[in-house]
This record gives sequence, structure tokens and C-alpha cells, in this order.
Amino acid sequence: MATSLQGNCQGVGLPLQTWTAHQNLLSGPSPKIISFKICNTNGIILCILYGADILPILQVLLIFAKEDNQSDGFWWACDRAGYRCNIARTPESALECFLDKHQEIIVIDHRSSRYFDAEAICRSIRATKPSEHTVILAVVPPNDLFHVFSITACYNELIQLEHGEVQSQFKLRACNSVFTALDQCQEAIEITSEDHVIQNRRKDSIDIKSITSRSSDAPSLQNRRYSSMARIHSMTIEAPITKVINIINAAQENSPVTVAEALDRVLEILRTTELYSPQLGTKDEDPHTSDLVGGLMTDGLRRLSGNEYVFSKNMNQSHSHLSVPIAINDVPPCIAQLLDNEESWDFNIFELEAVTNKRPLVYLGLKVFTRFGVSEFLNCSEATVRAWFQVIEANYHSSNAYHNSTHAADVLHATAFFLGKERVKGSLDHLDEVAALIAATIHDVDHPGRTNSFLCNAGSELAVLYNDTAVLESHHTALAFQLTAKDNKCNIFKNIDRNHYRTLRQAVIDMVLATEMTKHFEHVNKFVNSINKSMSEGSDCDCTANVKNFPDNQTLIKRMMIKCADVANPCRPLELCIEWAGRISEEYFAQTDEEKRQGLPVVMPVFDRNTCSIPKSQISFIDYFITDMFDAWDAFAHLPVLMQHLANNYKHWKMLDELKCKSLRLPSENNN
Repeated sequence: MATSLQGNCQGVGLPLQTWTAHQNLLSGPSPKIISFKICNTNGIILCILYGADILPILQVLLIFAKEDNQSDGFWWACDRAGYRCNIARTPESALECFLDKHQEIIVIDHRSSRYFDAEAICRSIRATKPSEHTVILAVVPPNDLFHVFSITACYNELIQLEHGEVQSQFKLRACNSVFTALDQCQEAIEITSEDHVIQNRRKDSIDIKSITSRSSDAPSLQNRRYSSMARIHSMTIEAPITKVINIINAAQENSPVTVAEALDRVLEILRTTELYSPQLGTKDEDPHTSDLVGGLMTDGLRRLSGNEYVFSKNMNQSHSHLSVPIAINDVPPCIAQLLDNEESWDFNIFELEAVTNKRPLVYLGLKVFTRFGVSEFLNCSEATVRAWFQVIEANYHSSNAYHNSTHAADVLHATAFFLGKERVKGSLDHLDEVAALIAATIHDVDHPGRTNSFLCNAGSELAVLYNDTAVLESHHTALAFQLTAKDNKCNIFKNIDRNHYRTLRQAVIDMVLATEMTKHFEHVNKFVNSINKSMSEGSDCDCTANVKNFPDNQTLIKRMMIKCADVANPCRPLELCIEWAGRISEEYFAQTDEEKRQGLPVVMPVFDRNTCSIPKSQISFIDYFITDMFDAWDAFAHLPVLMQHLANNYKHWKMLDELKCKSLRLPSENNN
């Protein structure tokens, strides 16, 4: 009743069965045991598996249309290795021979298509059930991926396959036999060491999947590993995550039960699409954190309502009433004096907002673009740049407490400041700098003062247009490019060639989309894993070269830069930080008020103007989003001033919270 490694079991299903096994079964390159069996208490064998020391003789199928030195090389190599070898001359005889013998290794002549289609033969064999555990390789012309000629080379190739892929396949088939038997056992199962010391016990063999997964509804290890490995070995193109899963699957084959259990949990995590988003804790989590994170990192509850939220169509308004832009050299003295300090991190954007009558973006933008030579790069006049800034600023809503052109100017200022840091500047090209400044300028244009979640819940036109995905960020970029191309007088891209425009456009779009908070942790973790780690492994020169040689790394830096610029408020001087905190809170309060009026789901219930603790909300935001991101950005860009402001501001909010104060300042400070 003993079975081979094919996995057929007999005599199963009898009561009170015992599984006795040596612990080193299938572990290590050469298990010492001779056999392994599953039997009942009456000694009836349910399943027997052989150790690696007595693996069956390997069989090899050579598919060569005609005899030559190459086929002879493999034939003699098989004889030298002690393998059984068959040779087929036609596709039909090859398939027939394989179905009869089930060879473990197949070698196909793929050097010429004159006699048969090697890929077609491979597909026909792979379509059969026995091929799930067969290793197939092809002989290709010289200078290609795989080429073997001498008998020694053929022999070495076959031996490597035996001790690598083929042995792994035998183990896979052995596991299948074990789990087939275990699935049929109805009573107690004991797993013992070589000295018969019980290592594990299961009351019901059907519970075997609990060995490999903590999830009660997860598929069994047998079915999951068997099917996934079979698919993976037949794939011609593998995604990186597939390769990772394949490696973990292979590692499980030689792992103790406890390690295999942990690796199964890893596989479950890898199979989710939300690899970078942390999971919130239990319902006892601080409600300020839960509401803030939930409101910023989701697209709403997807509850469509009859209430349509429609905001102004500024892109259709006429700009003829706007005054003629002022040249940078003709800026009023009071504004020019403020702009003299624009390169400092402590630059007061609110003072510029006041003296420009809520039009800080035009003035600051002209100064920054001039400093970075944007007009020269785009080959357009300063008048065109001025007109563009005017159109963009006109499409920001001055009625918004937070998301207005002052915020855009603040993000532009932060971006320009970061671009001035030595390591950032050394890692990016001029095109990257221009793209970053443009992205910062347009990143919130036509923002309605409501979150993505609100727009999705309200069934807004934009949410419908963008399928509830990155709604606002998609709108900001699309509208900005529409406005730019609408009038030649403000089209800053009109004089650059198509290739430069495409590259620049894609960079701008990518950066603006990176400001969407649902991808926050993905962007931060990719930056840390790719940029910070490579930086810690080499010198500054090595780091800069590594970034410049890999455009993907430049993309990660640009994303991180605009993300930090977008939420840099907690890193500004205390008075500026307090002002920004008040503005964003007011905007969230207004959203909550409107959600209640319209009967929409309240996205962030803690932002109720009658009960909200602003210090708590700021503490949660800093803890959850800011600290880790700016630690990583500081490690790259070196920003001691910002990190000191962040520490000071955090102490301010902590102090207010400990004193049970819910406002921006202590009452005594407000009176002053």
C-alpha cells in the first residue's frame, strides 16, 4: 500500500490515526531519514514518502529533430549522471513519450525553427497535468541566453538542475502527498521528533491549515502552495511581487513549522494591495487620530446622495477684468522689501498676503521663477509668465480658509527652499526644478475647500468624472494645463519642443498626484527604502550619482519634496504654524457643518467647531503623518531649522492639550 512521490494515498479515513515523522523531513539539502509514513493505530500505512537519499532515478526527455554534437552531448551527459534518457524527433512523439514516462527534465532544441516550433511544443507539454513538476529548458543559438556544447557543460547543467529545480519539485510533490493524507485523517494527529517526542498535536486533521495561517478562512497551505507554484513555474514573465512570493514559497519548503507559519502570514500580507498603508488600531484608538487619518486617507464612504456638490467653474470666467501684471522690477517698495527675505525658511507668507490684497502667488512666483531661470528654460517672456501666474491665482478660491493662493504660495516657497539644499540640487536636473516649481504653483488650483471624501459622498461631478479616485489632485492638474493652453498670452509651454513638454508635463502630473494622502505611506516608504538606504551605504557623491543615473530615484525625491512642502505648516515658526492650524481647522469645521446640513456622512466628526480640540488634532497629524516623513526628508536634505521648529511646535500643542485647552492658544494669550 506504499505510495510513490506522485501523491496517491490509500487506506485513509480510518479512526484515531497517528502521524509519526522525523522532524528533519524535507529540511536541508540531504535528509537522513529513509522513509516517512502516516498510519493508523493498527499499523495500516496511509502514506509513505522516501527521503532524498533514495530519490527515484531521474528521467530526461531530449527533443531534437536530428542528431548532432549538441544532442549527443546531452545523451552522454545523462548516461554519465545515471539518468534514464529518451529522445524524440517530432512534436507528436515528444508529447506521446512525455505522457508515457513523465520525465522530470525536458531539453528542447530551439536553435532553429526549420524542423519544429519549440515554443509550441513547450506549450503543448505545459498544458498537460504531469508537467506541473517538470523542468523544461531550451538550447538556443550561441550568444543567446543559454548555450551548451561540450559533454562536461551538459553534465554540469543537468546536475545543477537536479540539485536545484528538480529537487525542489520532488519536495513539492512530497508535500502534496503529506497534505493529501492529512486532509483525509479524521481524528488525532501527532507530529514527533526522531526520538518520538511530540512537537505538535492537532485534534482534527482538517485544522491543518491553522498550522500555516492564523486566518480561519485562509486557503490551506497544500492547495495554495501547490497551485501557485505550478502557475509560477509555467510563467514566462514574472512581476517583482511574484518573484518575492516564489522565493518565500521555496524558503518554506526547508523551514520548521514555526517559520513556515510566520512566512504564511507574510504571504497573506503581500497579497493585499495596501502594502504601505498602516492599519489603524482598535476602536479605542484616539478619535482625533482615527477621524483625521480616515478623512485624509480614504475616498469617502461611497454613499452617493441626491445632493450634488458643484463649485464655481472658474476656468470659464473671463480674465479681462484683471489688472495688467506688474513687472518684477516695478514691484511696490512694501512688497519688494518683504520679498528680499523670500529665501529664508522663516519668510512670513501672511504678511505678503496682506500687502498684496490676497494675491501673494503672483509676486512670490515671479521672484522665485526669476531666481531659478524658469523663463529661460521654457524660452518664454517674463510677460507670459506673469500672465500665467495671474490666471492660475485667479482660479484659487480666496473664500477658502486654507486652500487658497496663499497656501499655494507657501508651498511654492517651501519647494524653492528645498531646491536650494545642496543634496537636492545635486540630485535633480533643471527640468526637474522647473517641474517642481510649476507643480507647487498649481497643486491645489480650484480647490473647493472640501476633501475628496466629501466630494465622493456628495456624488459631485468631479467624483463621477474621476471615478472617486484622486478626485481633486486629478482636477488640479487637468485644469491647470487647460488654463495654460487656453490663451496663448499665458501659455508658458508654447515655445518648448514636444519631447521636453511631454517629459515636463508627466513630471508635474506625477508630483501633484503625489500630494494625495491615500498614497502617503507608499511614497514615504519607497523614499526611505530607495534613497535613504542607498545614502547610508555610500558617500554623498555615490548617492548623487545613484540618483542621477536612475530617473526613478529622481521621481521619488520630487514626490517627497512636494509632499513635505504641502504639509510643512508644523515645521514653520510657531506663529505661522498656529495661523495655519487655525485655517485648516476652520475649513474642516465648515465641511462638517455642510455635511450635517446636506445629510451627508460626516467624514471627520471630531472637527465639530463646538467640541473640537485643535491641539489634539495637530498632535495626531504630527504623530501620524509628519514626524517620520520629515525625519526621512531631513536625513536626505539636512534641515535642522525645520526640525527644531517642529519640536517647538509639538511642545506647544502638547502643553495646550495637557492644560485641557482646545483652542490655538491659552486664553491669556488670546486676550493679549
